[in-house]
This record gives sequence, structure tokens and C-alpha cells, in this order.
Amino acid sequence: MTQIIKQYEEIPATCISDALQGLTNMDVSIKPLKEDYKIVGRAFTVKVPVGDNLLVLKAMKEAKAGDVLVIDINGDTTRAVAGDFVLGMAQTLGITGVVTNGVIRDIKGSKALNFPVFCQGTTLAAGGKGGFGDMNIPISLGGTTVNPGDIIVGDADGVIVVPQHIEEETLKKSLEKLQRDENREQAISGNIEAIHKYIDDMLSK
Repeated sequence: MTQIIKQYEEIPATCISDALQGLTNMDVSIKPLKEDYKIVGRAFTVKVPVGDNLLVLKAMKEAKAGDVLVIDINGDTTRAVAGDFVLGMAQTLGITGVVTNGVIRDIKGSKALNFPVFCQGTTLAAGGKGGFGDMNIPISLGGTTVNPGDIIVGDADGVIVVPQHIEEETLKKSLEKLQRDENREQAISGNIEAIHKYIDDMLSK
């Protein structure tokens, strides 16, 4: 794992979103299966047609350990992108997690893996095995563009994309925002007078 990925692991997604002015947030419909999931890694992008998921298996073979599979299935919620068996294989191969605008199945087994999955929900139906689609191309997912190698950060608040060409700049801004938040909390928490002053200062702007 690279140093920059380790640094992003320590930052809440909200701070990164603020650093990017919310411009690369994924839609709120893409949620973690479990609230305590945290995902940070580089995007390995996969685009598959509605109802088909065979290419996901190929992507699992080609992705590097530490990558996040980002799967665009055009928002389809009728057939699963994966179930607990496929997710378990991805986990064993060292993939960090899955983000998709589709759905998964085998919900209890999938949660038992403690493998971070961010998706639109669950379904009963399995995906087809036509094998169509493409990998490692720019995709659109959750209302934002994801390029191969972009940093994906997700937690209980949602998922955000950090474009690769501004990842260092965004890291600096995110750490500065986190420090400001911590300083504000320490200065105001439990202090009624400080709370009133903060509110007055905000209202006077």
C-alpha cells in the first residue's frame, strides 16, 4: 500500500468532500452494506451491460491487491453484480472492496465477510454470463466520472472520487480541513459561551 493511500485512510470522507467542494461525490443511493465499512484504494474500473456480470470475474484476476473494483452497470437493480461467493473470492485476492451503481445478493453471507461493499441495495436475481463490457476505461458512476487509478474513499457518509491528477493537492486540503474541524471541536465543545460566539460569528457573515 502506498503512503498516500495510508494517509487518505485516516481522513473522513466528509473532509475530502469539502476539499473537493462536493464536486466528485457519488449519489447518495450508493451506500455501504454496513455502516462501519471504510474503503480506500485506487479504482479498477469495470463497465458491464445491464444484467451481465461475467466481466467482473475477469476484472478480479487483473486488478492488483489494494485496488477497489468500481463497477458501472448503468444503475440496474434487477440482477446482482455479485453475491457472497464472488465477493469472498475478491476479498481473498486482496481487492480492497467494491463500489457499484448496481446491487448484490446473498446479503447475510456478504455482510459476514466484512468486505467493504458500497451499492444501491440487494436483489434475489443472479446476473447473466454473457461476458460483454470493458475494463480500465473512464466510467460514470453515481453522477461522477471515475478514471482508472483515481482514489476511491468511502465510509458511512458515502463515496467520493479523488481524481488522480489532483490527489496530492486534495490530500493537503483535506488534512487542513480535518485539523480545522478538530480545533473547532476542542475550542467549542461543552462551552456555552463559545457556542454562542461561534453562532453569532457565523450569522454575521
